[in-house]
Amino acid sequence: MKKSSLKTTDKTIYTSIELEKKRQIEGIELIPSENYVSPSVLEAMGSILTNKYSEGFVGHRYYGGNMYIDKIEQECIDRAKKLFGVVHVNVQPYSGSPANFAIYNALLKPGDPISGMNLLDGGHLTHGWKVSVTAKFFKSYPYHVKHDGRVDFEELKKIAQEFKPKLIWCGATAYTREIEFAKFAEIADSIGAYLIADISHISGLVLGGVHTSPVKYAHVITTTTHKTLRGPRGAMIMITPKGIEKDPELPQKIDKAIFPGLQGGPHNHTTAGIAVALGEASKPPFKKYAAQIVKNAKVLANEFTKRGITLVSGGTDNHLMLLDLSKEGNLGSQLEYAMDVAHITANKNTIPGDTASPFYPSGIRIGTPAITTRGMKEPQMKQIATWIVAIIDHIKAYPLPEDKTKRAEFMADFKKKMDKDVFLLNIAKEVKQFTVKFPVPGISK
Repeated sequence: MKKSSLKTTDKTIYTSIELEKKRQIEGIELIPSENYVSPSVLEAMGSILTNKYSEGFVGHRYYGGNMYIDKIEQECIDRAKKLFGVVHVNVQPYSGSPANFAIYNALLKPGDPISGMNLLDGGHLTHGWKVSVTAKFFKSYPYHVKHDGRVDFEELKKIAQEFKPKLIWCGATAYTREIEFAKFAEIADSIGAYLIADISHISGLVLGGVHTSPVKYAHVITTTTHKTLRGPRGAMIMITPKGIEKDPELPQKIDKAIFPGLQGGPHNHTTAGIAVALGEASKPPFKKYAAQIVKNAKVLANEFTKRGITLVSGGTDNHLMLLDLSKEGNLGSQLEYAMDVAHITANKNTIPGDTASPFYPSGIRIGTPAITTRGMKEPQMKQIATWIVAIIDHIKAYPLPEDKTKRAEFMADFKKKMDKDVFLLNIAKEVKQFTVKFPVPGISK
């Protein structure tokens, strides 16, 4: 059979991939949930492992020919157990949301009470937000953050005492401070609830030793593998010694919740990619990387503050920060697009108490994992802050209309203007020259 390449067999898809490659090389990636994987992870992800069906678990498959898949999956499990210090790991969840729903499937019955951080305060959809299936199947009693942007533990205590949630989530998708696992554990233990730590954003920081580990405090831990962990887009569910002590059958319950409860065959190429990423995370350079993520975030946050930008909670302890642009005219959506034109990528995000909608929020979420992977350090953070603040000042003349019916038309007009905006296009040229010095792992021009 004649060997072919995507360029010749499907030029349409090939061209789009090449354009995305160009975008990644020439842009500054500040979305805190995105990162760049190593060439080795890319190699595993693009391997022939995608050809194999492997329903079931190691040593217990429903298809033949899985002797090598078993070795890969077991190696992935063993690496995760050793690195995190847990007693059981399921590496088959397709992504973070399926992993979290598997927790409900394993531990609760429909209608059971749960509590997680409110979405607008930094929580995740799957922690019981009203439009998620997790709130439709279970009674959700969300907790919030205080005016200082930190978890309101007094409110959570009242929720625990009054509604007796059977499951409490700790962890978030837009929370800028250290997660105080011990305080969550005290409340969960007081009512006999399961404490589930979703560390999707911070798992790499935990392994790097720059964030407290939840292993002592939580019964179960979930994490995606593509954020600070620098792996492929997948997820893991981990059971701690405390979890086994509470329920010795937790491993079986979790595994059955994944298969046959929610999923079919695992994505073996992803499992291999996760194993490679865990191997990389076990080496000394990864600790330096994790520490630099936090250093960069603190410098970037400080630069924003010095330039008069309000930050939720006043700063950051981890890899991300939330810019509060409510005083500037609820500029979240506008700033996201204007930054895109300038080749700087971030994502619009709600802020605690946001009066705007999640689609037109008042904030912007910025993180440092991807730019740190490219080798950027403190001096580069100052330059990035300078560009972003300049863009904010440039678009202050375009506040979000208070009339919700006019917002779609306003944004369409705004985008047309920004696409031709000379100021933003000049910054894009500067960014392109800037990024040349910081290659993206696994990507060559």
